[in-house]
Amino acid sequence: MTLPSGSGLLYGKHYATPEIVVSFDAGRCIHAHVCVQSLPQVFDVAARPWIQPAHAQAEQVQAVVQRCPSGALHALMSGAQAEQPERLTTITPQPGGPLSVCGDLRIVTPQGEIHEVRATLCRCGASSNRPFCDGTHARIGWKG
Repeated sequence: MTLPSGSGLLYGKHYATPEIVVSFDAGRCIHAHVCVQSLPQVFDVAARPWIQPAHAQAEQVQAVVQRCPSGALHALMSGAQAEQPERLTTITPQPGGPLSVCGDLRIVTPQGEIHEVRATLCRCGASSNRPFCDGTHARIGWKG
């Protein structure tokens, strides 16, 4: 499957089957482990490649990807539209961690503006990938 322009799968590495393409942007991952815990046969950090979408039904993979809080994972099924944002934008502070944001987002980064549907934004100020959280809060003991 080839990626259409404007698919929302522009960043990171891509892992494809004829039914689905999964993209992963390592710089955005906060290691929430939603993917690994939900579909370990697809998301296996000990395997290479670590994402193997052929190991589950495309619908299952897409459902897990859409639960990724950071937006590091995206999926596009063959013949489908890219994930659409929720109408209502929500911002949820995670205890001792980032802001989880969902909705129709326009995020200004040092590399330019991106359009996104999910993101985790740094609250501690120490992330090396600002405005995104990179997990530094846990390493420095920030409690927020």
